[in-house]
Amino acid sequence: MNDTLLSCLSVTSINNAYYIFAFFITIMVLFGIFLMSKIRYARYGNLLSAIAIALAIIVTLIKNQIITTGSLYIFVVIGAVIGLRVAYKVKMIQMPQLVALLNGSGALASAIVGAYSYFGIGAGLDMFTRVTAIIAFQVGIITFFGSLIAAGKLHQVIPQAPVILPYHTHFSIIIFASLICIVICSVNNIIADSLFLIVSFIFSLIFGVFFTIRIGGADMPITISLLNSMSGIAGAICGLAIGDFLLVSIGGIVGASGLLLTQIMCWAMNRNLLDILFGKTTIAAKKRSDNDIIKGDQSKGVYKSQANPLEVIKNAKDVIIVPGYGMAISQAQHLVKQLSDILIANGAKVRFAIHPVAGRMPGHMNVLLAEANVDYDDLYEIDNINPEFKNADLAIIVGATDVVNPAAREAKDTPIYGMPILNVDECKNIFVFNYDLKPGYAGVDNPLYIRNEGIYFFLGDAAEQLKKFIDDFLLSKVN
Repeated sequence: MNDTLLSCLSVTSINNAYYIFAFFITIMVLFGIFLMSKIRYARYGNLLSAIAIALAIIVTLIKNQIITTGSLYIFVVIGAVIGLRVAYKVKMIQMPQLVALLNGSGALASAIVGAYSYFGIGAGLDMFTRVTAIIAFQVGIITFFGSLIAAGKLHQVIPQAPVILPYHTHFSIIIFASLICIVICSVNNIIADSLFLIVSFIFSLIFGVFFTIRIGGADMPITISLLNSMSGIAGAICGLAIGDFLLVSIGGIVGASGLLLTQIMCWAMNRNLLDILFGKTTIAAKKRSDNDIIKGDQSKGVYKSQANPLEVIKNAKDVIIVPGYGMAISQAQHLVKQLSDILIANGAKVRFAIHPVAGRMPGHMNVLLAEANVDYDDLYEIDNINPEFKNADLAIIVGATDVVNPAAREAKDTPIYGMPILNVDECKNIFVFNYDLKPGYAGVDNPLYIRNEGIYFFLGDAAEQLKKFIDDFLLSKVN
């Protein structure tokens, strides 16, 4: 009897300690996210959140009394080796693809746990468990295959252009409705469990592919945020199925923060979340006539003004640099930093204008510029920098197209209409270091390119053009 009492007290003590630790770990994650919202402290926030997740794993092992199970550590080591190798090998430019794959990995884990829970393995067989388990399974599978498609598009192993199938939206709605019916049927055990799970897997897979494959490169920042949210939601629902408070809280935080970020991205790109989910965002863009497009050798600078660009930059005392995905593609961030340092040494004030959806994931430009040791205080968000363009002497665009396209203000029936843009067109002088003058991923021609005065083009690979321009600029100062 005493042994039984001690055992009960021990279990009670472990459970109480578990909830206390779970509370503090949740606070650590929340504080880590708060730090990550501040550019200067983002690294510390990331580190704090990583430590919190490591503690969550340890606490979970202790709570379930499996911390002494030796076979677990074999897989821990395997996972650690894979993670460290990926962290070492993956380049900054490949970070969006990696984030998509990590979203998918977390979602797949939730789907596996949801499947086990549905069969009562590690969970009960009551109605609540079965419903939450099948929802976690569905959301996990949708997110996993959606993430694979997103990663494939970002890595260009799948065409980045939207893939539109006949009756695409109708099929998406029908499949989504079928998934809801499957959840309802799970309550009444209408179909055998194994067949039921297979049917659910097939419909979830199709929906994950359907809603992601139609999304083009222009909507990738929103897609990444949405998939991140869905992976967190899958984890939280999974926690409900197995009765794990810590998994519910951490998954809920990831899901909520991802959803908030998705809404911010939707605002920044003038998109509707339901339209993205059901593949309604792709609209044919209106093209300019061939006479409006700049002709000439696009491997050399094209100057539409009589002034010498070297004289323009020498006299510029207020410069705003606008980075975009082209900078990431050419890995020109270090040259951008070099140019910034030269301008500062020349007596200029230099700031960086960061559009929230520049690149292929939220914060893509921030990460690349941080890698090049650009000062955090020099990075400005769209609302803070936009009023400054009209007073600046020079705006330097490096690989950005859609986020500086004035057509967003007036070109109705185009994908970017109504999207907040950086007001580069208000600047006196503009340097464009873009690969060519073709439209960006939104497919909308940029009227900035047919401006008559104060615009200078340096077309070709951004890194090559920047290096050549920097060399010419330094040489002109010597002479």
